[in-house]
Amino acid sequence: MEFAFTFKGNFTPQRSIELAQSAEYWGFNYCWAFDSHVLWKDPYPIFSLLAWNTARLKFGTCVTNPAVRDITVTASLLATLNEISGNRMVIGIGRGDSSRRVLGKKPTTVAQLKEATLNIRELVEGREINYAGVPTRLEWARNQTLPLWVAGYGPKVLRSAGSYADGIIMQFADPHLIKWCISHVHEGAKEAGRDPSEIQVMAAAPVWVSDDIEKGREQTRWFPAMVGNHVADLVQRYDDGTLPDELTAYIKERKGYDYRKHADKESHSMDFVSNEVIDRFCIIGPPEEHIRRLRELQEVAGVDQFNIYLMSGEEEYTLEAYGKYIISEMNKNG
Repeated sequence: MEFAFTFKGNFTPQRSIELAQSAEYWGFNYCWAFDSHVLWKDPYPIFSLLAWNTARLKFGTCVTNPAVRDITVTASLLATLNEISGNRMVIGIGRGDSSRRVLGKKPTTVAQLKEATLNIRELVEGREINYAGVPTRLEWARNQTLPLWVAGYGPKVLRSAGSYADGIIMQFADPHLIKWCISHVHEGAKEAGRDPSEIQVMAAAPVWVSDDIEKGREQTRWFPAMVGNHVADLVQRYDDGTLPDELTAYIKERKGYDYRKHADKESHSMDFVSNEVIDRFCIIGPPEEHIRRLRELQEVAGVDQFNIYLMSGEEEYTLEAYGKYIISEMNKNG
């Protein structure tokens, strides 16, 4: 299993560099960043600093979308960063949540997501696309690759992603829900004539490494509230029993969501989240509990990468604890 962390652009540039260097030292493989330019700092300039000050980490948005920036701008940014980093960039992309909704706009369609994502890769990898009737190419992009990671929850976007994505981003650490989501990805892959086993699976969630379970729950309660935002959107579109109760039941008491407090542990829009849901969606407890849960994610859901949403406090300690007690143990046992 590979390991990653995600930041949301509220750290100083210097602290971002130090966290990335620490993560690389402790055996992490990826550094991801939220891309919501109104709420937090833009991730792309920060990526250039992180790439210049590390040697091995790969970097990507978790996630961007097709609409906030023109796709040619996104492609140029990623191709430039590939040159700076030595081809260490990937893209995480979805239909668009906070960066769109905070501006009063809706997410893009599944079809728009697929078209844009494939065109971004074509440009980054130096190939020509038809851009609104104009043949367009980044003539300066040479010998680059751009793995595509796609985020989603609903059956339609997941089946679509299965037809073209290199990896799937799942925002929870519940192996049974991930398994349900990936079944739709695999359906889409088979329909497209692809080998489903070649598609990687990421589980992204906050963690808390401590015996103090109650404190851990309070520090991570924001996360199921954030996920509940996506779930509420799904419930409006799927009213035929398609969605599992384990995903939808917990939002019944949800009263709303304040995007100005998106992914914020001090948010007031999370009273509806129960301890049971936190325990399913996040990983909390001493190191041995994290190892047990990660093994379960690996064996039950086929998770290839675990991505820590590093925004619950004690970030430096979390990276160190994972490196010392968890990543080393997971690597030791394969």
